[in-house]
Amino acid sequence: MQHFTPLSALGGGLLIGLASAVILFATGRVVGVSGILGGIVAPSRGDAGWRLTFVLGLLASGALMAHFSPERFSMQGTLSAPFIALAGLLVGFGTRMSG
Repeated sequence: MQHFTPLSALGGGLLIGLASAVILFATGRVVGVSGILGGIVAPSRGDAGWRLTFVLGLLASGALMAHFSPERFSMQGTLSAPFIALAGLLVGFGTRMSG
């Protein structure tokens, strides 16, 4: 935890909370990235637009962060990038299965 920055963590949490609240009030649905991605693969009529926008926002924010703060994306641990990607997919799959 040598690089823990409480203010940036708080800011990130506030942005996630704000995005979740906007989706909840706009659509009446609770945000879950696995569900949003699933809705892109098999969209309901008129439902794919906000889902695609949400996912593109996630990707764009990651790309911006990688551009402006590349040191936050350095792999300093012993885990490989494919292993971490697999772990992320399994978490998403488990979340989707529990819902």
